[in-house]
Amino acid sequence: MTEQDRVTVNDPRGPVNNGEGHQYVFYGVGADWMNRKGVESLRITREDRVRLADRFVPPVGYRVAADRLEKPGSVVLLEGPPGSGRRAAAIMLLHGFGEDGGADKEGVRFEELPVTGKDENPLVPGMGDRFLLDLSGIADEETYDKAQRCLAMRRSQVQEAGAHMVVVLPSGMEHAHPPDLELHTVRLGRPRGVAVVTRYLRMDRMPFRPVDLGNPDLQHLCDRSPMRELARLAGLVRAARGSGRFGADFAGWLDQAMHAVTDRAGEVGRQVAAVRTAPERALLLATAMFEEARADIVYEAWHGLMKTVRHEEEATTELARTDFGERLVGLGIERDPDGRLRFERLAYADAVRTYFWANFPGVRDDLRDWIGRAAGLRGLTTDDRVNVVVRFGERALAVGRPDHLFDLVAHWADRATGTPCDPRAVAALELGLGHERFGGWFRKRMYECVARSSSLSDGLARVLTTACVQSLSATHPDQAVVRLHYLAVKKGEVAREAREALLDLASRDRRLYRLLIDRLRDRARREPHGAEPHLQLLTDLLRSDRAPDPPPWPDLFLGWEAVFSQPPTELWNPLVSNWLNAVAGDSTREMALDVMVGATRGRAAALHRLYTIACDWAGSAHHPSRAAVAALFWQYIDHVQYGRTERADAGPRTTEETR
Repeated sequence: MTEQDRVTVNDPRGPVNNGEGHQYVFYGVGADWMNRKGVESLRITREDRVRLADRFVPPVGYRVAADRLEKPGSVVLLEGPPGSGRRAAAIMLLHGFGEDGGADKEGVRFEELPVTGKDENPLVPGMGDRFLLDLSGIADEETYDKAQRCLAMRRSQVQEAGAHMVVVLPSGMEHAHPPDLELHTVRLGRPRGVAVVTRYLRMDRMPFRPVDLGNPDLQHLCDRSPMRELARLAGLVRAARGSGRFGADFAGWLDQAMHAVTDRAGEVGRQVAAVRTAPERALLLATAMFEEARADIVYEAWHGLMKTVRHEEEATTELARTDFGERLVGLGIERDPDGRLRFERLAYADAVRTYFWANFPGVRDDLRDWIGRAAGLRGLTTDDRVNVVVRFGERALAVGRPDHLFDLVAHWADRATGTPCDPRAVAALELGLGHERFGGWFRKRMYECVARSSSLSDGLARVLTTACVQSLSATHPDQAVVRLHYLAVKKGEVAREAREALLDLASRDRRLYRLLIDRLRDRARREPHGAEPHLQLLTDLLRSDRAPDPPPWPDLFLGWEAVFSQPPTELWNPLVSNWLNAVAGDSTREMALDVMVGATRGRAAALHRLYTIACDWAGSAHHPSRAAVAALFWQYIDHVQYGRTERADAGPRTTEETR
């Protein structure tokens, strides 16, 4: 990947001891929906790390790794079989640092680093920062070799800064591990599967006894399944209880969950083999995609699917065909009292979707086009629409087609009318951004859209802005700054929205504030003929109400120096006046006067302009505080221009004096 950046690890619903497979960051539009429906995610804010810790069962070797990570500047490499919970262990190891009374220490970062590739912004770790580098998805030696070179550089930076880093090594690549890191490598063993299931069930307040987990089939699953599957099993037990359709005792819920985990794929395969006609197969898939939607909507989606795959309508009238209800019964689909459709068996819809995407690759383009239209059917609730988006996105990403999901992002975004974003487009993009395997693909695609596209639609620009604010700012804040910057210097109302989002993001984080100042200074210097948009943005960023509190004077100095060193000078007046007002209202900010004067680097024309601005500002309102601030400002200007520490009159100089 050619453009990736640091990642703040964030994970509200990721399974404990997660192994192989894909997970998602999904929040912002539809976040409440995600929490209700149990969509897996890899966000790990502090609150979510606490949730993960409640369900975490330490694997063998965990204590050894924790002891090695205690020393500032330490780097620990984790090795273990797939499914043993290496990533979750890495997250929990890092979670143990930077905690203070249950909260992260201010300014301490918890971020995930890109596997390979050149960062948009260089890594600058600080004391106590925590970094995760997950190499478990690497499957070829060439990529691993590049990752090792990046690892060597980052390891040195982490050690020098006194930070902490945990690296998850790829399995099956032991022969290619760098020998010099052997002393830093800890091999993890698989935790007891039944302990993981027990922990999850207890946290879900499930009424069960230890003897209820003595089922031999369950023991077999616990001994062999990846930790992620065991977390899914516990979630299905919870879903079975919540549905109210599978009895009122734990044994019945567990039985349904066991069948959902072990039997569903085979059951779907046998049903599809038995159902040979296109209408029945299309109805099976349409119900799986629109499960829990009203029957009339599923009916309309079903006919839309048949039209999309070019199935010829039967010559007979509908009244002469098998009726809709009979078709549903024949396929094991039931209609609840509210008229919504669902499969009779737990988790059957997910197995149907998985089967069709895996076994009918020739119709995937048609399925994309169908969902692009069907997700907008009249009568669908927002929940229904987001359901469909996530279900399609999961399948498209599972078969390696992130482009299909982004096609729909652009399709829905371009058709949005007015200011609000289409929630389908935002949900689809956030789903892609949070995918463990393809998140980097979506970040790169966003970058290409904002940096290279000369015909970016307002709708897509709004969706990209929203995704930066709601998703990327929490997981990859540096990359959010880069993309919002590109959007902010375009023209129009959408650019104004991106500019406000960017300034708000940078103002809330001192590191991002400095990062944006440096980026704007660099762009203004490298693009002298196109510097004005960057300088205008920099001027807005340097306002007193945008600066972090307390003000970072060295950063402000660099920003003011850039503004004062080149045209347009009309940007100076509102910026300087803003800070004069701030000083008049808060004497603790008097340092701004000295720093602004110093940022002129003693240039006479610049000093004269500051003096003139202060004169106009002081004269615009006859108030003692303004006169005192202006007098102090003039003293700083005189000290630089004339080498004097103070003037006897402490008032405005004459026109002759300023020549």
